[in-house]
Amino acid sequence: MRIVILAIIINLIILSPVPAAEVLTIGGTGSALGTMKLLASAFEKIHPGTEVNVLKSLGSSGGIKAVAKGAIDIGLSSRLIREDERSEDLQVDKYSMSPLAIITNKDVNIQDISTEQLVSAFRGKTSTWPDGHRIRPIMRPATEIDIFIIKKISLEMRKAVEFAYSRKGLFIAVTDQECISTVERVPGAFGFSTLAQIISEKRRVNVPAFNGITPSVQSLSDFTYPLSRSYYLVINKRPSIKVRNFLNFIYSSEGRSILEKSGNLVVMPKTLLNHEY
Repeated sequence: MRIVILAIIINLIILSPVPAAEVLTIGGTGSALGTMKLLASAFEKIHPGTEVNVLKSLGSSGGIKAVAKGAIDIGLSSRLIREDERSEDLQVDKYSMSPLAIITNKDVNIQDISTEQLVSAFRGKTSTWPDGHRIRPIMRPATEIDIFIIKKISLEMRKAVEFAYSRKGLFIAVTDQECISTVERVPGAFGFSTLAQIISEKRRVNVPAFNGITPSVQSLSDFTYPLSRSYYLVINKRPSIKVRNFLNFIYSSEGRSILEKSGNLVVMPKTLLNHEY
């Protein structure tokens, strides 16, 4: 009898369904995905009942729309919500900033690049790098945030970037991943990427200083490095427990350490004081 009872107990244990893990889905701007994957991996270790699924690049607009429609839990944006995207159900918090770096293919031997050199490169007046490699600009769509940031450097830069779009044969990378991958692959290429993307994705690119200032969390923090992208979390104003747990982790000491080590200057959101994350 004892053997029969024991066998029944063992069968019940084997046949008992294993509780399915909760899935937390995150998506949005491409350059923030690498950092989110690092955060997700660390979060899952202390929350084994939750699986974090970081999607491929949706872009800022795609991330915002997906949260609004309830398709994902957390959206990542590199810009504020536009008026036509606003919803009473959405909450937006800025969580970090990362230096926007000029990047070149690893074969380009240049340690510093000036505004004047960039202007000349965009205009095509300078066709080779100092080491003799042909200069190949990798452009982004004209509406992308990177282009907006670069054009704000100076009036001459704005005119040079706008002129570049009229040049024949220049490659336009649609996503952040396509841009940095193209720079990695094409000899003499240059483009732009955030330090967060470069570090978190372990990209093999050359990152020269800009006007003598090296892009870093420290140089961004002390206002010496002038170029940066901001990152925002887009969530429902009534977040689920799994979302609250993840946001708590982002702003914990471990989460902030991961952000900083991967090239982010952490920004504590003002609304954190008003919401029980």
